[in-house]
Amino acid sequence: MATFVIVHGGFGGGWEWRDVARFLQADGHDVTRPTLTGLGERSHLVSPALDLDSHVEDVVQHLEYEGLRGVILVGQSYGGMVVTGAADRVPERIARLVYVDGFVPRNGESLFDLAGPELSASLRGAAVAGLVRPPGGTPAGYPAWYLERSRAHPLACFEAPIKLDGRGDAIPRSYVKCLQSDVPLEASIERAREGGWPIAEIDTHHDAQVADPKALAGLLTAIAGEHVPHLADE
Repeated sequence: MATFVIVHGGFGGGWEWRDVARFLQADGHDVTRPTLTGLGERSHLVSPALDLDSHVEDVVQHLEYEGLRGVILVGQSYGGMVVTGAADRVPERIARLVYVDGFVPRNGESLFDLAGPELSASLRGAAVAGLVRPPGGTPAGYPAWYLERSRAHPLACFEAPIKLDGRGDAIPRSYVKCLQSDVPLEASIERAREGGWPIAEIDTHHDAQVADPKALAGLLTAIAGEHVPHLADE
């Protein structure tokens, strides 16, 4: 069975992957889901000084202190930036990277470089004193509790360019595309296609871990078994 380390996206926390973890554990997998500094249950540590490097270090330290090797490292949305950085730092601990509707950066790129001008302007416009306020309201398909637990995210995490030395380039990668996503991930998905990565699809909004945790867990289990059903043929 596989060991999954799951890294959440912006404004969230490891808590939002609880149900996915339960389904994976029921299939016999080991799962950890660290919360990045300043978010979720660690929101009391939030600071505008936190940036992408801070969150990459969170994941590296988690892998090292838990003594984890041969893991499937999963990054959702902004978490794609984080797992890419962590894979470059400790490639010997990672068997596969999985991006769940995640950003796929190259060296020197920030999330804003990949997100496009509209989303970048929206996030910058929601920033107060270096912290981006979580989205307001309850979008269709999201439970109220999801947004109630969302927390402000340091703006610097989205502005900071990633620093990659190419040490993680040989790690196999897969992509899970959310078909109802409203996040501009075209550049990242195209990179997955160009790289010949397996691309699986799930018919949910951007946060599949909330919309359909059972189906997402099934896809992750399939990826762990090196077989991805419903491959995208676009």
